[in-house]
Amino acid sequence: MFRHHQHRGHHDHAPHGRHPFGWEGHGMRGMRHGRRERSDRVFEQGDLRLLLLKLIAEKPRHGYELIKAVEDGVAGAYSPSPGVVYPTLTLLEDLGYAKAAEAEGGRKLFAVTAEGEAFLAEQAAAIAELTARMEQVSVANRGRGAPQIVRAMENLRTAMRLRLSAGPLSDQQVAAVAEALDAAAKAVEQA
Repeated sequence: MFRHHQHRGHHDHAPHGRHPFGWEGHGMRGMRHGRRERSDRVFEQGDLRLLLLKLIAEKPRHGYELIKAVEDGVAGAYSPSPGVVYPTLTLLEDLGYAKAAEAEGGRKLFAVTAEGEAFLAEQAAAIAELTARMEQVSVANRGRGAPQIVRAMENLRTAMRLRLSAGPLSDQQVAAVAEALDAAAKAVEQA
């Protein structure tokens, strides 16, 4: 219902500053009213397009390989949907930065073009910034979403809920549960 209007500063009046990957190739990164604004998003405007182009420049890839590479690059903090990746790859083709070739199973294998390589060279600073931000997200997220840890936490939560719902605990049982939880906490801290 309410909309926030974003101001892009002097670029609003300079169409030549507009680039297919956002302003100056990497978006405004949360700029608002001339100040930088905190954003919890992993990628800002144009970042995913730039990243996908960088990834296919490293080696030709299928769409699902790109999804996995992005997800791995941020330790699972974000996984782009096929509904975002494939239109982005089509845009990269339309811009002349990527080309697709039919591969086994009828899937398209995307590779960078010479024009795409030249564009990546021009965007070296934006790519370095993007890579650094992704590494920060990856470090912050490592282990957080590991399936083994999530499963173990759920097991503990379920065991506690079942034990506490079974009726009142004796003093001896309270001491045993507290000791087990303290031992688990200590083991996690030392891991």
